[in-house]
Amino acid sequence: MRRTSKLTRVAVGVASIALAATACGGTSSDNGGGSDGGKDDKGLAIAYDIGGKGDQSFNDAAFAGLEKAKKEFGYQTDDVEPTEGETDADKEQRLSSLARQGYNPVIGVGYAYGPAMEAVAKKYPKTTFGIVDSVVEGKNVASLVFAEEQASYLAGVAAAKATKTNTVGFVGGVDIPLIRKFEAGYKQGVQDTSGGKVKVVSQYLTQTAEEGGFASPDKGKAAAEGQIEKKADVVYQAAGLSGQGVIEAAAKAKVWAIGVDSDQYKQAALSAYKNSILTSALKDVGGAVYALAKSVEDGKPLTGTQTFDLKVNGVGLSEANPEFAKIAGLKDAVAKAKEGIIDGSIKVKTE
Repeated sequence: MRRTSKLTRVAVGVASIALAATACGGTSSDNGGGSDGGKDDKGLAIAYDIGGKGDQSFNDAAFAGLEKAKKEFGYQTDDVEPTEGETDADKEQRLSSLARQGYNPVIGVGYAYGPAMEAVAKKYPKTTFGIVDSVVEGKNVASLVFAEEQASYLAGVAAAKATKTNTVGFVGGVDIPLIRKFEAGYKQGVQDTSGGKVKVVSQYLTQTAEEGGFASPDKGKAAAEGQIEKKADVVYQAAGLSGQGVIEAAAKAKVWAIGVDSDQYKQAALSAYKNSILTSALKDVGGAVYALAKSVEDGKPLTGTQTFDLKVNGVGLSEANPEFAKIAGLKDAVAKAKEGIIDGSIKVKTE
């Protein structure tokens, strides 16, 4: 058996989520192999979304959760890259391979793993699976979802306070419901804070992920440049690897960029542009990945839908850039908005 460790409070309110979680001790027969809790059990494995490791955003956040689990539990881990133009069958094969090797849990990073995970989880009932940003039904599946609209609302508050042109931008990677949640919250935060005086210019890079919306910095850069030409002096991006191009364009034009998922002000690969990153809408994918790994390690695997929101610090807004505190009224406005969202007096839209 893998050794278990004492419960510690980690990252984003993991303790709060764990208390509300459904425990699954799964001892049903396994018609496809996979983890059986024996001495050959391995630890956490993750399969990356489009863009892969090195996106300085979504996937890298998941990797940080894997690294934390690996360090704390001292077990073997694995992380697997996607391939260009892959199908659901390719994803299914990848997840099956990890489960067959004895990894537990196995996490698919991104909504695109939904169909594959639904199929694979049934074949390996003794393995706990996790999926980020999608809900998949299954007795051995934990759906790790986030209130992205709440963090985006706070980003909108910041943008409204920081703009001098009364025009701000939003760049979404792919036009899908998940990314529209980011846009909806952001727009609402801008409008509520400015009383409708600040204009939001929005653009989606592609209609499908296969067209590169989450993996094309050049597309992000071009979109941001277009918005800056329209006088946007704050640009928020929810575009994965493509967001690096948005940040680069903002830095070149000496306007503000707002990062996403990870605190991009602190990302080494973006250090050349850090002074232009006002803040980042945080989404603690790493905390969610670690929470699931820890639940398995403790023998009480999380299952069902696990929602990470402001109440459990599952989402939030970074204040790492010292300039954040220097903009008049910004910090207080964000704190007030956060309080309102948590107490329910502010209802954030998701579309």
